[in-house]
Amino acid sequence: MARQHPEEPTLVELTIEEVKAMGKQGMAHPSTRPVLTGGVVGGVIGAVLPVVSWPVGLFVGAGIALYSRVKR
Repeated sequence: MARQHPEEPTLVELTIEEVKAMGKQGMAHPSTRPVLTGGVVGGVIGAVLPVVSWPVGLFVGAGIALYSRVKR
């Protein structure tokens, strides 16, 4: 049985489309700068906190920024 898509795309589908668009348009895409900024902020926080490393902080910061852009 074929899976039918609901009328509204899911959060995962929206996120995938946003990442694809960011990859194609680069810095011209409106979400690129906020996501990069979120990654930098997360990386700095991760470097300062002893429990979290900077790569984890970078990934989490970028993820939060991307989520906030897609959720709008």
